Amino acid sequence: MKIQRFLEHHGIGNNPFADEDAQTDAVFKEHCIDTTHHPSWDKIYGDPAEPSTAIVFGEKGAGKTAMRLQIVRHIEQHNRTHPDRQLFVIEYDDFNPFLDRFHEKVGRRRRLDQVLGHWKLWDHMDAILSLGVTRLVDLVLAGQRGGAAKETPLDVGRLDRHQTRDLLLLAATYDQSSAETFRQRWHRLRRRLRFSTWRTRWPLALGIVAVLVVFGLIIGLQKWDWLASPWPYVFAAIPWAPFAWRWWKWYWRARAMTRQLRVVNHEPNPLRQVLMNFSTDELAGQPLPTQERTDDRFELLAKFQGVLKTLGYSGVVVLVDRVDEPHLINGSPQQMKGFLWPLLDNKFLKHPGIGLKLLLPIELSYFADREDRDFYQRARLDKQNLVPSLGWTGEALYDVANARLKACAINGHTPSLRMLFQESVSERRLIDALRTLRVPRHLFKFLHRLFVSHANAHTEENPAWQISGETFESVLALYQREQDAYDRAMS
Repeated sequence: MKIQRFLEHHGIGNNPFADEDAQTDAVFKEHCIDTTHHPSWDKIYGDPAEPSTAIVFGEKGAGKTAMRLQIVRHIEQHNRTHPDRQLFVIEYDDFNPFLDRFHEKVGRRRRLDQVLGHWKLWDHMDAILSLGVTRLVDLVLAGQRGGAAKETPLDVGRLDRHQTRDLLLLAATYDQSSAETFRQRWHRLRRRLRFSTWRTRWPLALGIVAVLVVFGLIIGLQKWDWLASPWPYVFAAIPWAPFAWRWWKWYWRARAMTRQLRVVNHEPNPLRQVLMNFSTDELAGQPLPTQERTDDRFELLAKFQGVLKTLGYSGVVVLVDRVDEPHLINGSPQQMKGFLWPLLDNKFLKHPGIGLKLLLPIELSYFADREDRDFYQRARLDKQNLVPSLGWTGEALYDVANARLKACAINGHTPSLRMLFQESVSERRLIDALRTLRVPRHLFKFLHRLFVSHANAHTEENPAWQISGETFESVLALYQREQDAYDRAMS
């Protein structure tokens, strides 16, 4: 007997439990993302008008990634209805590029636990600013070559001269687009913002003019014997001193920045060339990440927020997910702790205008429960909308199953989970059984396996349209044994 024939008999067009990953789950994305939520959804999502931080611990398959996708969808809907009070979303969930650069700069010969021991809060801030600034530059350049053409260009005419300078400084420091070269993209952004740089050209122009004047006189006066004297070369070289001084100063400043930006890919010379487009007055007193501290990063973050606010974004939401997936962490709880713990700093978590949604593996809650007083004073988890466990009740999982069945229903049908079973399997028994599965991923795996077992137990000539109690109990017992064995292996 085919599973599809069994489902179609009950008015179900396709198997709603075939996919287990929210990122590739078409049923979730097309039908359930707006309507099916975890009971803690309101606490985690919060109020878009006042972005807030939430820290969530959940086991694999509990729906952390699904919740991230739901937050993104709801924010998109909020932005469409509030064009002047939008939220800027930064999805901080692909850590491999940042960890690879960090590992390269800190030292590949060190053990991995030693490497992550050097990861600091400012590295997280650099990574988040890198993602945010790169996306913002894409939006500003939208519709131009290399820009995000599908996006509507932002009205950069709102920015004053100082904010234009701030955006260009942020782009010089953090823009990590690979669509074109670093200098080409920066100059295209400069032209888009109509930021003139003619005042920075005079030292170079002075040197060129001096060379032309000195050797022009030699040629015009036919004084070829002067070339044997050092004085023409001295007079030609002296006007180059201001340019040489600026070149030297900004090269060492750029070198210090590339050394301290441990998660950002920069080379000193291209960065120096871009920084020399700013006048001395424009960069006087401006924060540059040249030291191992968070002060400069907080100032740059404030500049980033100021630019966003002028462009219509009232707040920023940072979504942290998939902490266990980077290849340098490889699911190790100790490595996850070393990587993530610096981020748990109340000064950053409660930074005005920013809401961090930390969707973390349940293994990290073990370490959080055993931390000392200094950690709790720094992290202040009691103020962060903490969800200790993204658990699901049997009733909630029952509702999830029914919602997915209805999402896959053929027109005119309203299938439910209960109607797939014989009378011997009561609704109460179903709910009690689903409670033992704990999370949606186990729910989907179990129901898919149950459908397969039922279909394999009957032929096409003698189909059975309801699952028997015996099949249900035997498949459930086998699945629970496998689940317990997996839990023991992971503990």
